[in-house]
Amino acid sequence: MKSLIAALTLGLLSLAALADTPAPEAGGETPRFEEPREAVTWRREELKGIERLVRQLRFDLVNNRDARGAEPRLAELAERASGEHLAPAFIEGSHGRGSEARPRIWEEWETFEAGFGELEERVAALRAAAEAEDYGLATRELSDLSLTCRSCHRRYRY
Repeated sequence: MKSLIAALTLGLLSLAALADTPAPEAGGETPRFEEPREAVTWRREELKGIERLVRQLRFDLVNNRDARGAEPRLAELAERASGEHLAPAFIEGSHGRGSEARPRIWEEWETFEAGFGELEERVAALRAAAEAEDYGLATRELSDLSLTCRSCHRRYRY
């Protein structure tokens, strides 16, 4: 009986610990971070999710020419690739071990933050091309979106 109670107590403590850890969500609110390490983990997973969405959208829009099928992913991309969603995860001190972020992010915060605006513009242009079912333009917009990501990574990521 004692071992059963101990096991249940351990299980409840484990669940409580998991509940306190911010998890990457498909869109949704940016969690609040207790420490820089949590922010690093969250943003890494969130940015990987955005990268997966862009690959799926390339398949939807370029390969399949399916704007209607791409609509839910486009909406999710707009939500997840916004400055409002991502910027709070770039808390000062969240570089170093385990992070690919360069300290220059915080030294050049205004320029870095402006990059989110450019990212949002690229996503909006991609959505407009998809809504117009202009697949040639959607292909170019996907390329421009990728260039926007790469230029930021070159400057602010190791």
